[in-house]
Amino acid sequence: MVSVPAPVTANAIPAFHPGSSETRFGGLEFLGGLELSSSEPLFGAWSAIRILPDGEHFLGVLDTGHWLSGRITRDAQGRLSGLADVEIAAMLDVDGRGDQRKRDVDAESLAIRGEDVLVGYEQRHRVTGYRPLSAIETARPFRMSFPLPFPVSELRNNGGLETLAVSPEESPLRGAVVTVAEKSVDGNGNLFAGILDGPLQGAFRVVARDGFDVTDGDFLPDGDLLLLERRFTFASGVGLRIRRIDGASIRPGAVVDGEIILQAGMVEEIDNMEGLDVVTGADGSTRLILVSDDNHSILQRTLMLEFRLVD
Repeated sequence: MVSVPAPVTANAIPAFHPGSSETRFGGLEFLGGLELSSSEPLFGAWSAIRILPDGEHFLGVLDTGHWLSGRITRDAQGRLSGLADVEIAAMLDVDGRGDQRKRDVDAESLAIRGEDVLVGYEQRHRVTGYRPLSAIETARPFRMSFPLPFPVSELRNNGGLETLAVSPEESPLRGAVVTVAEKSVDGNGNLFAGILDGPLQGAFRVVARDGFDVTDGDFLPDGDLLLLERRFTFASGVGLRIRRIDGASIRPGAVVDGEIILQAGMVEEIDNMEGLDVVTGADGSTRLILVSDDNHSILQRTLMLEFRLVD
């Protein structure tokens, strides 16, 4: 069987801060969320999500080396209500095999450009291209490893390429793919990052701050880059942060930083947040979809959260 169905049960998360009617958090407005579960054992370990152009269907990657596809459903008010038609399929190698070792298919980031699907892996660090998107469950790599503009040897075993994002065509990056490492830093403590193609191809760095690690990112329509970040300490538990990087600052040789537009902790409805996608809502607003990685642990949850960007 190429893929397996994964029926998903969804429980609504009506408030980002339980017990509060507040919806504005930093530069974002909370629109709703879901806690997700499935009887299919493969469901979970969700690393990244990309919503397809129709605004409903999505593709995700699991760090177990699987594709996760399906459709987001909404209620009469337009709030998230569940996932439908969910299927899970093993990522195939060039020979069409799906039984690859965990260290070879530890998928952590995802980008889509036309019919090309790019996946960032850690442990065996690389960015691999698959096509076509329209038949991803049987797709094989068309490119095993895109060149990276920084030494792969500098990437930590469990801190590699957690972000892949396609820049807007009308931005200075001209639709280039950008990658940012989770917690692999240079001698100055800055995160390795790179522009993988396009007119400004080359390496840059992202300032690492406050013990947060980058877990995903995506571009806003205006060309700014949002970075999803996570922190864990025994004293404070899990934390979440989203930084907005000025798109004009992203160029070879730059060291970039940005304003924090959201920060949350254990008093909010978060978990091990690993995926972020920027989408356009039916009302034309810019929205963020976040998903969490439960690590297939009974102590963690798979969440999907939706926010509206507030100007």
